[in-house]
Amino acid sequence: MSINVDQLFEVPPGLRNVVVTETELGDVRGDEGFYHYRQYSAIELAKTKTVEDVWFLMLEGRLPTAGEREQFLAEVAPLRVLPDEVREILPAVAAAGAAAGVREKPLAGLRTALSVLAAARDLPPLWDVDRARRKADAMLVCAVTPTILAALHRLRRGDQPLEPRDDLSAAANWLYLVNGEEPSAQQVAAIESYLIATIDHGFNASTFTARVIASTGADVVSAVAGALGAFSGPLHGGAPDRALASLDEIGTPDRADAWVRAKVASGDRIMGFGHAVYRTDDPRSLMLRDIAQGFGGDLVDFAVTVERTVVDVLAELKPGRNLYANVEFYAGVVMELCGLPRSMFTPTFATSRVIGWTANILEQADEGKVIRPAARYVGPPPPAPIS
Repeated sequence: MSINVDQLFEVPPGLRNVVVTETELGDVRGDEGFYHYRQYSAIELAKTKTVEDVWFLMLEGRLPTAGEREQFLAEVAPLRVLPDEVREILPAVAAAGAAAGVREKPLAGLRTALSVLAAARDLPPLWDVDRARRKADAMLVCAVTPTILAALHRLRRGDQPLEPRDDLSAAANWLYLVNGEEPSAQQVAAIESYLIATIDHGFNASTFTARVIASTGADVVSAVAGALGAFSGPLHGGAPDRALASLDEIGTPDRADAWVRAKVASGDRIMGFGHAVYRTDDPRSLMLRDIAQGFGGDLVDFAVTVERTVVDVLAELKPGRNLYANVEFYAGVVMELCGLPRSMFTPTFATSRVIGWTANILEQADEGKVIRPAARYVGPPPPAPIS
């Protein structure tokens, strides 16, 4: 298809503020420090509901009744169990690179395992099936993702994977599958709130990637695998452990001011601060700070002090930029307090975001139109003679 250059129009780099479609799933109002899932405040949901409740909401457009919740839990439980075809390949996936000293890469392993799942179950293109089948495939991917990630982690460190338990919620199961012991009620509540708060967040890079792939009619796993690739980048989902590493680097509160100034002077990004949308406090960060303070302890006190110092110094050195702590800063603190290893911080984020990705995939599949933007060629003038 040829494009008339006179019909092209310029958009800001990164598609900033460009509306590409309509959605019923939610929105982020950055100037207000507010975001929502469907008609509900995401933070209020995170404080009052379960992961399964919000998962149902994203799929069905309403919160479940008590009966619907029980039915949904019963439907999800068997989907969490690893299929034999996936179970068999996980030891090799987990061991990949270990002998050469390559660090653990759970998201890369997840992409591989999900691809095997798609092949073994012959997941069809979205274009070829009705919404009921699309939804079933989406639920399978969401349910099995935490089990795969936890199994890869345990295998990498020489432990046997654990089986998901029907008597534990999604949040409790995640902590149990990773750490090998039943978590405390406080830990479950903390991770539950975190997971709900990170299910969806507008048309971020990974969600947009998932929708682009879904728009071609590809299968659910293809779209999720693409989203995982985008999500793994440190400028997107791959930052919670890096933000906590900054606290390690600072060491003590009295070093924070000089550390921030040195980072700014060298042009380095301060992980855990600033956001593409929010121009005020990130509501997820505020909630997670409250959760962290509920645990208390030296790490939390240190993090709060560093946050204040970073915000104050950035306001001085970068006036008008409105740079505040984002979700990753306190997410790392909360996950550390819940006993999760740092290699599993970003995978924890992924276990919730996959729910948002698949909800967007289903919505995009309903739209039935391929996403096909244009690019303006700026290279040497063609056609050049070939010598």
